[in-house]
Amino acid sequence: MGDNKSAQQPDVNEQIKVRMEKLKNLQDAGKDPFQITKYDVTHHTDEIRAIYEAHEKELLGDRPAVNTEGLDEQQAREAVNADYNERRAIMDASPINVSFAGRMMFKRVMGKASFCNIADLKGRMQAYISRDAIGEEAYADFKKSDIGDIFGIKGFIFRTKTGEISVHAEEITLLSKSLQVLPEKFHGITDTDMRYRQRYVDLIMNPDVKETFVKRSKIIKEIRKFLDGRDFMEVETPTLVSNAGGAAARPFETHYNALDEDVKLRISLELYLKRLIVGGLERVYEIGRVYRNEGVDTRHNPEFTLMELYQAYTDYEGMMELTESMFRHLAETVCGTTKITYNGTEIDLGKPFRRLTMNDAIKEYAGVDFDTIKTDEEAKVLAKERGIEFEERHTKGDIINLFFEEYCEENLIQPTFIMDHPLAISPLTKKKPSDPEKVERFELFINTWEMCNAYSELNDPIDQRERFAQQDKNAENGDEEAQHTDEDFLNALAVGMPPTGGIGYGIDRLVMLLTDSPAIRDVLLFPTMKSIDK
Repeated sequence: MGDNKSAQQPDVNEQIKVRMEKLKNLQDAGKDPFQITKYDVTHHTDEIRAIYEAHEKELLGDRPAVNTEGLDEQQAREAVNADYNERRAIMDASPINVSFAGRMMFKRVMGKASFCNIADLKGRMQAYISRDAIGEEAYADFKKSDIGDIFGIKGFIFRTKTGEISVHAEEITLLSKSLQVLPEKFHGITDTDMRYRQRYVDLIMNPDVKETFVKRSKIIKEIRKFLDGRDFMEVETPTLVSNAGGAAARPFETHYNALDEDVKLRISLELYLKRLIVGGLERVYEIGRVYRNEGVDTRHNPEFTLMELYQAYTDYEGMMELTESMFRHLAETVCGTTKITYNGTEIDLGKPFRRLTMNDAIKEYAGVDFDTIKTDEEAKVLAKERGIEFEERHTKGDIINLFFEEYCEENLIQPTFIMDHPLAISPLTKKKPSDPEKVERFELFINTWEMCNAYSELNDPIDQRERFAQQDKNAENGDEEAQHTDEDFLNALAVGMPPTGGIGYGIDRLVMLLTDSPAIRDVLLFPTMKSIDK
């Protein structure tokens, strides 16, 4: 069995050796493809189809379909053939010449003529290669070509007898010789690891993967367009920082040789963007990479793309309106509908998003009313009763959050704003004037995931200093994700920051939702992977 299989599928190393020899022969004959520096592409494959269909409509629009009624099989075949030849004659009399280029994905050689399939950015197109049209030498070279080679093809468009729009080649140019063998099949669970490691092969073999990343680019473009329409200004802030704040996460650490200082990679964009609000820029946003030294799972990658924005003179209510409008806009422009489907579940982004306080959500899904629980001790007793693990340092606020994660998140499928978080888990957020144990914060949940985090930003420098002091204490008590006092940020707040609303959300998770992708690795071109031991 094994020998038979290897007879059918030559050893890859053997195939590579053959390809190297073919390249050497081309080079010896003065036809080195790697010496070609450019190629004049006039059309992509989708444009070729569109212009030919329009041309057909113009020249053949009122021509009736062939009528084979009452004819026997032979006569019917002849009638269809005659009709095809007449149509071809009309179309070929005013040909459309095109020049396109891409990777050869399929080849069928049939004596004096061959068909091949060329893939470019926009799709695939069949090319008809005949010895008479391109010449004997070029045809002999083409017959020796391999799947994966990159060609430029000039010719005119036609429709084959089977109805496929194709290009009749009059000149072909080998632009790059593929020296590696493309896999026969590049999907299925066994190959997922290799797909992520060799994304370039994944993009070649799986057109739907390419579509996901085209969509990702469009999502980011539409976010920019939406914010531009609301007079936001895009800015950039440092990636290397001395104090990584703005989120609960462990940072990566590195060393800056020139200054002989240890620095961290940023974990959020928040504290610098707020400095710009102090500086009077009023509406700012940044789309940038952030880095968190944590595990990898279907929704987390240690480096990911965050969008954060800050708007002066508004609060978390204003941020809810902006978030809802933005998500609706993205669904309409990128997916063409506000009703999207994720893993078979319909999610409606067109309806007003539900609003629920965190305590009301816990009351609804866990049957516990934390508004009646007064002390940390009572909260801990309750957690023990329900089998919820907590740490000694945890307060009532932390336990509320643990209850929410345990009982509520799994129920939040349709878009829901969870509001009014405990003060203990929100060190950068303004307290609610009506209830100082809570803050003016919301998280948007869709499909059980936290999609977005937003606040009425804390702009009281005295209160902020106290919150940082508590975070420092948490760090001393073993909280590796605690923030630390940032003196320059406190100085900025002391200069004076207006009332401000802010939002942060992960682009990758949003792209997962809008492209129905099961894992974050499917929407990152090059996800973090453990190195293969050499």
